[in-house]
Amino acid sequence: MAQNTATGKNKRGGFTLIELLVVLAIIAMLAGIAAPVYFSSISKSREAALKQDLVNLRKALDDYYSANDKYPDDLNELVAGKYLRAIPKDPITDSNSSWVPVKDDDDDANGISDIKSGADGKSSDGDNYQDW
Repeated sequence: MAQNTATGKNKRGGFTLIELLVVLAIIAMLAGIAAPVYFSSISKSREAALKQDLVNLRKALDDYYSANDKYPDDLNELVAGKYLRAIPKDPITDSNSSWVPVKDDDDDANGISDIKSGADGKSSDGDNYQDW
């Protein structure tokens, strides 16, 4: 401890309560600005992953149709035929069983001709996930 020679009192170094409160207020303000940006970017990255998964699944369905002249009855046929390594997880629902298969209305094709997301809710641009 340093002693002040003029007054004879001990002088301690440290922060006052006001200084600590100001620093905490600045940190809270910065966190309040950064948190919405962070969560928005996570949501947008999940939406981008969903769009890419839908493109990949639809391409696999088309490739299956080109090779077999019919659509698969089940998504697992795409994995068994090595059109996909595995059925991807829907990034919004975090499940690979939430995909909604769409059957073709043609009389000769009764397999899965399209695929949709089974996620509820709307995307950041206002569209329903189920409409993608």
